Amino acid sequence: MKLKLTDIRSFLKRADTLLFTLCLISSILGLVIISSATKSYGSSSYVYVQLAALIIGIVLYFVFTVIDSDIIADQWPLLLVAELVLMLMLIPFGTEGETGNRSWIRFLGIGIQPSEVVKVIYIVLSARHIAYLRDYRNLNAPLSVMQIVGHFGVLFLLILGISQDLGNALIFFFIFLVMTFAAGLRLYWFLFGGAALAVAVPLAWNHVFSARQKERILAPYDITIDPDGDGVNWEPNHAKLALSSGRLTGTGLYEGTQTQSNAIASKHADYIFAAIGEELGMIGCVVVILLLTAIILRCVYVGLHSRSSFGMLICFGVAAAFFFQTFINIGMCLGLTPVIGIALPFFSYGGSSMFTSFAAMGLVSGVHYKPKPAQYGSYSEYY
Repeated sequence: MKLKLTDIRSFLKRADTLLFTLCLISSILGLVIISSATKSYGSSSYVYVQLAALIIGIVLYFVFTVIDSDIIADQWPLLLVAELVLMLMLIPFGTEGETGNRSWIRFLGIGIQPSEVVKVIYIVLSARHIAYLRDYRNLNAPLSVMQIVGHFGVLFLLILGISQDLGNALIFFFIFLVMTFAAGLRLYWFLFGGAALAVAVPLAWNHVFSARQKERILAPYDITIDPDGDGVNWEPNHAKLALSSGRLTGTGLYEGTQTQSNAIASKHADYIFAAIGEELGMIGCVVVILLLTAIILRCVYVGLHSRSSFGMLICFGVAAAFFFQTFINIGMCLGLTPVIGIALPFFSYGGSSMFTSFAAMGLVSGVHYKPKPAQYGSYSEYY
């Protein structure tokens, strides 16, 4: 018994309990908001599903804290195959979610969003690959850049081509940018990439994006798109109305007019920040923003204090994903960013998002849990 208590104290001392506490507080607050937002549906299933995902997420957090992420990355061939298989499974088994994207696999009433799982795998694989190139090769060599861009490009095209999920594709893009910049990729490569995008984006706009996707992207900036607010602007307009009606302290849980009238269909998911603003007011919004900011900054802090390039890049990749999701989701509710179906981490309803978020934070906690005096082994033996 004495040994067990010693082990528990050692674990709590070495694990990132601050990060876990911030994530748990955010998730519990999210559960409360989901309960309020879905009251009008007359079903508690949303809360139960989210609670189950939270429990799974907590387990994954501690599992990924204890298991050395280097050991996970050692299995890179299996992880690479898993990335591709998960995305390709959407071709025969994919179904549309509430956003209209073919990004879900449903079995016996349980829905999984493969891109959420792949996002965590991608961070681990990219961190390992980039760290190896940075520490043992020349990261800025053309061959190295081609490898990194190739890995990202395949996933990006698969997400856009199979599920047409622009929101998740852009999350991967932002992760890629932050991780390569943090690793020390030279500025001229970013300038070259920017020039390539200047050519690729117009082509994609004219030949890849659907008319509805174009409307959703341009709506916040073009008043001629849905001027009556009956189409693509319906939810954004009601989200802004909900936020403004909440004022300082909000209308109270289960009392929001826009939230409880179902004027916002995704009030428990993509537009949960609007429900928070209406029922908990500006104070509730500030609390949510502070919690998510603290989580992101904690990831950056752990990354900066990591003694390996691999650990640093994992932390920065996770921080990048959460920053982009938070910024775009809140911007959607404020009418400042396009409506591209991105969840608010730990708050929006979604089992896949919940347990993968905790898994990602577990990886960060693992970097904190097992600081290394030097890089783990020799990367060259794996590539």
